[in-house]
Amino acid sequence: MITRFVHILLISLIFMGIGYAQATATFTATATIIQPITIATTSQMNFAKIDAKNGGEVILTPESTRYTSGEVELDEATNVSAASFTVSGQQGYTYAITLPASQYELINGSDKMIIKDFTTDVNSGSLAEGNQSFRVGATLSVNPNQKPGNYVTSNNINVTVNYN
Repeated sequence: MITRFVHILLISLIFMGIGYAQATATFTATATIIQPITIATTSQMNFAKIDAKNGGEVILTPESTRYTSGEVELDEATNVSAASFTVSGQQGYTYAITLPASQYELINGSDKMIIKDFTTDVNSGSLAEGNQSFRVGATLSVNPNQKPGNYVTSNNINVTVNYN
């Protein structure tokens, strides 16, 4: 009887040892918050002075050069400017630029012109130094015999940047 009890005890101890075999490892967690991406307007878009004549389009390049189609004429002695922006953020990161996809109106009282076909000199940027500048041009549709005056967009035109 005692032998049988000793066998059961030994078998129980053997199986208890097998059931408790385990190992444990530990780890830590970290997180790094990056510099948020920002964009600032450094100059507004200015198509400058235009003689409408029989209408046409004025194409303003991101380099602030104007071209025409149709019968509009440009005053060469005016201050022409593509819109320009500075993007800041985490050094070494890249970003994408989203230009306006739709048309906007420039308004002078009840008279309107359309601005469309926005372009940029940088399609996607790199913040190698933590910031970068880019410019935006567009096309202005001028109506025949457009009423003289100062035409301004009725709504803000948005340019968006996002990290890739």
